[in-house]
Amino acid sequence: MFTGIVTDIGEVITLEQRGDLRARIATGYDVDGIDIGASIACNGVCLTVIALGAAPRNWFDVEISAETVGATNVGNWAVGTRLNLERALKVGDELGGHIVSGHVDGVAQVIAMHDEGDSTRVTFRAPEGLAKFIAPKGSVALNGTSLTVNEVSGAEFGINFIPHTKTATTWGDVEVGDMINIEIDTMARYVARLQEFA
Repeated sequence: MFTGIVTDIGEVITLEQRGDLRARIATGYDVDGIDIGASIACNGVCLTVIALGAAPRNWFDVEISAETVGATNVGNWAVGTRLNLERALKVGDELGGHIVSGHVDGVAQVIAMHDEGDSTRVTFRAPEGLAKFIAPKGSVALNGTSLTVNEVSGAEFGINFIPHTKTATTWGDVEVGDMINIEIDTMARYVARLQEFA
């Protein structure tokens, strides 16, 4: 489990297609504190660490199944791609965002951007099947970042990115047309399911 509070920006340094896709990701994390088998959310995708190293930069390797590549934006990763990273929660950690599983539900597209003061308003188009789970002032995880929805119109929704978020995550790099991993709020999923029986 995660909170959607990004704690590092990683960088893809190698990609190798074997039976599955294998990625090596540079990180600022102390790899001596990461165990083989640990879970790290990479742009919101919960991936398992299979190897670690510290030369010339700290790095960890993950294997990514074809199913995950097809259901997320991992297929757009290239050497040099920057990734939002978050280590898995430990008992007693501060829950600063919202509960995020790292199981991406689909891919949204950036369809518009404009500055509002120092912040940037970004409009996304969600997949039709997920739009009903997105509500104004509700939470959503986008590329692994816990965010508050400002407004919703059909399958389109807007998020306001403050300067801190743009510098502490990869959101300062976003462009119109980008495909973004989306994980809907678990509570929204259960509320929508309960309404089917009302």
